Amino acid sequence: MRPAEAWQALCVDLACCLRFYSRLPVPALPWEHDPHGLPDFPRLTRVLPVAGAVIGLLPALVLIGALGVGLGPWLAATLSVAAMTLTTGAFHEDGLADTADSFGGATRERRLEIMRDSRIGSYGTAALILAFALRIGALAALVSRVDSPAAFAAVLIAALLSRTAGLMPLVLLPPARLDGASYAVGQPTRETFWWAAALSAAMTVGLGVISDLPPAGISLMLVLSGLSGWGLTRLSARHIQGQTGDIAGAAQQVAEIAALIGLLTITGP
Repeated sequence: MRPAEAWQALCVDLACCLRFYSRLPVPALPWEHDPHGLPDFPRLTRVLPVAGAVIGLLPALVLIGALGVGLGPWLAATLSVAAMTLTTGAFHEDGLADTADSFGGATRERRLEIMRDSRIGSYGTAALILAFALRIGALAALVSRVDSPAAFAAVLIAALLSRTAGLMPLVLLPPARLDGASYAVGQPTRETFWWAAALSAAMTVGLGVISDLPPAGISLMLVLSGLSGWGLTRLSARHIQGQTGDIAGAAQQVAEIAALIGLLTITGP
């Protein structure tokens, strides 16, 4: 493949990845054949860290802008998380709620049935409330401890790391059912995942160094996001003997929280 063709293919993959993971108005590229077709998800994973950083741009800008006009840490953090939720269409939050509800089921079949139910139960409601509180609280505490460039970079890093961690159940476990979305879009290979993980780590270190985040904080963000993704993977294996798209969404939410808290433990009060 010629360099120009390789670059075009990467741009197409990034555009498809952004359409899949967000509600951003991504236009059709001139050389795209079918911009609204079913994505080749296994191939898209190679650019997922870049897409995660792009998705984090608006929430990061909202955070810094709100701080700049004097709204204070808590309101700025709330607006930033709201911007992220709107950007993704609550894509991952929906997965978290469905996962929390389903894990309360008594059998594998009942858990999968609950996961498909569009209604939200008490476990899902509690999970969403706690997730929003933890994300907002972590961001509010962070902006009171670091300068604006560091806070901006932290939002981008948490966005890209958590979406990479969300790939872990999709890669390490088989689909829990053969008629779900995760089965339809295809399963990423381990080689593709490790490429995405390496790119995610490189971007994290680069953004951290540029924004002067503490090296130990950068390391903890990497480690804790990965461990949380692995933990959700193990829970999914135990409860439903496989994975679904909802599990990936739950892993992203937990990894984002873990990454921000990891950074907070190093920055200090």
